[in-house]
Amino acid sequence: MSNGPSRRTFLRGAAAGTALLAGTAARAQTPDPLITEVQPWASGFGDPVDAHPYGMPIRFEDDVVRRNVEWLTADTISSINFTPIHALDGTITPQGCAFERHHSGAIELSKADYRLMINGLVDRPLVFTYADLERFPRENHVYFCECAANSGMEWAGAQLNGAQFTHGMIHNMEYTGVPLRTLLEEAGLDTAGDLSGKWVYVEGADASSNGRSIPMEKALDDCLIAFKANGEALRKEHGYPVRLVVPGWEGNMWIKWIRRIEVTDGPMESREETSKYTDVMKDGSARKWTWAMDAKSVVTSPSPQAPITHGKGPLVISGLAWSGRGAITRVDVSKDGGKTWQTARLAKPGEKMALTRFYLDTEWDGEQMLLQSRAMDDTGYVQPTKDQLREVRGLNSVYHNNGIQTWLVNASGEAENVEVS
Repeated sequence: MSNGPSRRTFLRGAAAGTALLAGTAARAQTPDPLITEVQPWASGFGDPVDAHPYGMPIRFEDDVVRRNVEWLTADTISSINFTPIHALDGTITPQGCAFERHHSGAIELSKADYRLMINGLVDRPLVFTYADLERFPRENHVYFCECAANSGMEWAGAQLNGAQFTHGMIHNMEYTGVPLRTLLEEAGLDTAGDLSGKWVYVEGADASSNGRSIPMEKALDDCLIAFKANGEALRKEHGYPVRLVVPGWEGNMWIKWIRRIEVTDGPMESREETSKYTDVMKDGSARKWTWAMDAKSVVTSPSPQAPITHGKGPLVISGLAWSGRGAITRVDVSKDGGKTWQTARLAKPGEKMALTRFYLDTEWDGEQMLLQSRAMDDTGYVQPTKDQLREVRGLNSVYHNNGIQTWLVNASGEAENVEVS
């Protein structure tokens, strides 16, 4: 099945559209002043190079910001805001609009005051300063961070009208830091020995501490003690000066302002892994240790916050896909609510535990669409429908909702959050 119009068809359509506009303008005898007149921006000087020591988005883009949902939490001190994924393209999330989640508010902790302790079942309990961490060999990796509650409000049906709100508890950044394995070895952990049954317990320096247990296999595999994101220092709300990165696993485990790592004989069974961040099943029982974020995707444009504004003709359907178990290998897009599917074009080959951008270059005839996307990863996993998830999980869950999202696009180009069955 074709993925969309050919380049020749697109150019022919674009030329026809230009001719139509030109003809209309000629008949109305209203020349476009942007073409015929000298504009202010072309008749004087712009800002000097020292006008903005730290560059900020131009005022025309001041709507591309994080947003929260007032009724979602009792207080914004312990709350979340959402990445404007509907307004972004590519895959890298600017730090300034990357979602944030706090359990007791974002704290101010300077590099000079920062300390990281490693203790427990190690030969040499150690305390590192920020300057100490900078002296270790460092690595750079691009990973997504997704809150386990992303799309959690949608378990009982369509609730929030916008990709920012249904899927915006996610960001994708390039992290720079030191592998956790390196620091554990520095503390005398024998990583070549028998570590069966061993865990690490990590906690942050904020008032909530947000302690989580991580099995040793994961700790030694790819966890990163990160102090940069997208080339610059972490933002305050993202754990400045140092945070933990746990690739592919739920964001609650990515401890910010990380202050202590304890090697233990088993999990701590903390609040954040017993009464919270466990999955309530259909029969009322709770399933825990569901750390990995399964393959998921969403169409970001068109969507409720990004309607079609140009009318009929060529249309680029765009979205994001990701998997916490590997790399995205394919994304299919449906315009009829899952009856038929077309394979989208990946902007580049999927990367392990990172966002993948997909595009479907198509034509819109002005008719109603039920837009969906379906992701597949290199483990063979296929993103399920919401009904398939509910058959197993029921309606009591909050976390790990990776069901297929549907947008109803009407003849005006406006979109809304709906469900199909």
